[in-house]
Amino acid sequence: MDLSSFETGMQKGMERLAHDLARLRTGRASPSLIENIKVDYFGTATPINQLGQIAVPDSRTLQVTCWDQSAIAHIEKAINAANIGLTPNVDGKIIRMSIPALSEERRKDIVKSVKKLGEEAKITVRAARRDANEEAKSQEKAKSISKDELKKAQDDVQKLTDKFTKEIDKIIDTKSKDILSL
Repeated sequence: MDLSSFETGMQKGMERLAHDLARLRTGRASPSLIENIKVDYFGTATPINQLGQIAVPDSRTLQVTCWDQSAIAHIEKAINAANIGLTPNVDGKIIRMSIPALSEERRKDIVKSVKKLGEEAKITVRAARRDANEEAKSQEKAKSISKDELKKAQDDVQKLTDKFTKEIDKIIDTKSKDILSL
């Protein structure tokens, strides 16, 4: 039985987790905090990363260098409207935002969110495991594989599931420690 399609499903859960973790505000500047904020630019909702270059000059500052001077006010308005706790300061063609330090309580809330995201990724992995096991059982029922092959396929699927679950746990632990040690 080919497990590659089920492994791809599990991998998508991992990729989603990495994407969601990158968007969390952890007290460090990261372009992913603002790059997908939509700006009303000539009547079109346009992401900030298409209107200017997002840079991180230091660990507590985000900087957007606008390509079009007329977009600055729109970008500033969109960042304020996004309500992500950043205050944009305009300086010519550059918009700067300082990332405020996180309180201990806020860090613990972020860690809870990280663990929730990890559990969602594990749910995706378990769903792929369930689909793979159902596929193997249906093949055994259709007599295209034997009972021994069914057992081996289920064992292989479980090994794959365990591998991805351990990787998710490792990512979550690392991210949690990183957030709490800021």
